[in-house]
Amino acid sequence: MGPDERYEKRLMDLEIKVSYQEDLLDQLNQVIVRQQQEIDLLIREVVQLRRQMPDSAGPAYRAASDELPPHY
Repeated sequence: MGPDERYEKRLMDLEIKVSYQEDLLDQLNQVIVRQQQEIDLLIREVVQLRRQMPDSAGPAYRAASDELPPHY
């Protein structure tokens, strides 16, 4: 195998690696787009749920220390 053949093989190997990396980058980009769409949907749902809560309700949680034990 002469030097030209080795360079050509190395160039082909690099082109194949770049091709795989481009495919992977496209797949990752699609994942990011889907995740952002899901995040946007969840944000809209949270906003809608907050609008449905009455303003005078206060916090929607209670601390465990505020509750009396069952034997009282």
